[in-house]
Amino acid sequence: MKRICIALVGLMTVAAPTRAELVDFKILHREPYADGKSFGDVGPYEKIVGIARFAVDPKHPRNKVIVDLDLAPANKDGKVEFESDVYILAPKDVSKGNGALFYDVNNRGNKLALGMFNTPADNPFLMRRGYTVVWCGWIGELLPGGDRLLLKPPIPLENGKPLRGVVRFEMSSDKLVKSMPLSRRPNHGSYRPTAEGLARATLTRRNLVGDPRVVVPPRMWQVKVQPMIEAKEGVGGTLPEVRLELTEGFEPGVLYELICECEGSIVQGTGFAAVRDLISFLRHDHGARNPFQGADKKPPFDRANAFGVSQSGRFLRHLLWQGFNEDEKDRIVFDGLIPHVAGGGLGFFNHRFAQPTRHNGQHEDHTYPADLFPFAYGDDRDVLSHRVEGILSAYQKSSKQPKVLHTQSAAEYWHRSGSLVHTKFAKSGPRMFDAEIPANVRIYAFGGTQHGPAADPAKPGTSQNLANPADYRPFLRALLDSLDEWVRTGKEPPPSVYPRFDDNTLVDWRKLEFPNLPGVAIPKVIQAPVYADYGPEFRTRGIIGVEPPRVKLSRAVLVPKSDASGNDVGTLNLPDVAVPLATYTGWNLRKKEVGAEGQLASLLGSYIPFPRTKADREKTGDPRMSIEEYGTFENYLKRYAEACERLVQGRYLLAEDAKRLIEGRAKVKHLFDR
Repeated sequence: MKRICIALVGLMTVAAPTRAELVDFKILHREPYADGKSFGDVGPYEKIVGIARFAVDPKHPRNKVIVDLDLAPANKDGKVEFESDVYILAPKDVSKGNGALFYDVNNRGNKLALGMFNTPADNPFLMRRGYTVVWCGWIGELLPGGDRLLLKPPIPLENGKPLRGVVRFEMSSDKLVKSMPLSRRPNHGSYRPTAEGLARATLTRRNLVGDPRVVVPPRMWQVKVQPMIEAKEGVGGTLPEVRLELTEGFEPGVLYELICECEGSIVQGTGFAAVRDLISFLRHDHGARNPFQGADKKPPFDRANAFGVSQSGRFLRHLLWQGFNEDEKDRIVFDGLIPHVAGGGLGFFNHRFAQPTRHNGQHEDHTYPADLFPFAYGDDRDVLSHRVEGILSAYQKSSKQPKVLHTQSAAEYWHRSGSLVHTKFAKSGPRMFDAEIPANVRIYAFGGTQHGPAADPAKPGTSQNLANPADYRPFLRALLDSLDEWVRTGKEPPPSVYPRFDDNTLVDWRKLEFPNLPGVAIPKVIQAPVYADYGPEFRTRGIIGVEPPRVKLSRAVLVPKSDASGNDVGTLNLPDVAVPLATYTGWNLRKKEVGAEGQLASLLGSYIPFPRTKADREKTGDPRMSIEEYGTFENYLKRYAEACERLVQGRYLLAEDAKRLIEGRAKVKHLFDR
């Protein structure tokens, strides 16, 4: 293959038509980041915005797993081409960086790593550490705009025409609205229904997942396709926005489901190839090919780590499972990964008519093919399908296994089947037990936290209880330091911390001994993945032939045990949870006003403050200790500081974050005033 030379000057582009993988890199902008601010010894950063063009061989063993890639038009060299937006933050003098790429898998086009690590606002953690931070588009259903990073995937054809197939769109709203996108989310496109498909389409409604579907008469609804949105710069959109309009509007909490023939499936699986080949290019193509080459021509990056939140964490697990951590030349892509709040899920990422934004919830999107076996990283035998497999199975005969820190909040146990990551069934019978965790994997469960950190309890929401304000981001900073040191030097990170069978901290959710708190309802539901029939070609070709799928049964999931105050045990707990002034949970329930009352409020946890005084506790019948019973604020602060110190000693918390947390406790001093 010919060499490619990329010069980051203005809008210069150098292409190599016969080169596979990344073949073209067009720079749209290159400018100072943060107004040229200097970040300690690393110095100032620059922002590089561009477009990467790829060409991959559908016959290459690494690419055969990409669904419908073989049906996409190929260039004269037999390669399939596609494009992706690229966004990079790098030290202006890359030799002053730490030598590591840090890839943040964007979430629905949005960059999240800065908000997860560079907090509070005066703590540019990733820049102080010297990372070169990289993003690229990987989702083909997004609409242009809002600085979203887009993928422009290939369009597969049969007999020269776009593919057709039956597609299911589920929609629900927390308030009465007349119109919704078929994707259920704003800023997302949808596959275009055919005229014949709409003539035969069915729209149904049901209040809860298990309720019978009730047909909505055709006179009560219509589908409208919006004009395609063109990107002002960067990669353009691939799918239009398609909206469903209801004469009487979408009733809050109700599940509406449209099933119809659509056309224009995309090769969504090329999103994995885009990430693989961009990172492989940046770290392995040295000399003139690499935009960050040093004056001495030595490779500027000796390692690459990746981080993904929620959907993006599931992307990393799916990437591992399908073997994308090795490039076409059998080289490792990522040395270390942090799939964060992914729970036990994979994704609807590499299928015909894929809808990557869907995730399995207890109420919404419950039966989409996202949370599927395998769930654990090590090999497990599925008692339902009888397959033996794990997330890392593709690397058993390879040296390309990355080091993995799997992190999850308490909400993942209730909303995202988090227990399946570290449990498995006995070879015969329904008994479950602790799974053996591979040596290159650590699991950290952040007790008493919700899916997204640091919610504001003062803001009204969709749930019965106050939103959970616990902020687990200090854990992420410490663990990223440990991951990078593990990759760089071999020093192992701190031990895994998660609830287990062998110490009785992982329990059946239906038998959870949660305290009887006044005015607080306990969940009577949980998200558990379904074992469903999606049709005969689903496993072999990624094609869904049965809509809605035939659900056979749900898998067993478990949750952390509660202590007397309702806080999680057996988990890695923040000082706020270890020395609590409230009960912090990973669950919350939908309130009546938003419909589906009593179902799980998607991905939310609860914050239930302790009573202020012993008299308040006794008056309401609250079984928890009151704040007054801590004694003085100074006594509470001493215990809080001791909890911080234990976490620092265990390398779960940085000393600078411990200091910040202790100083921040001044805001609760008034609760101890008498």
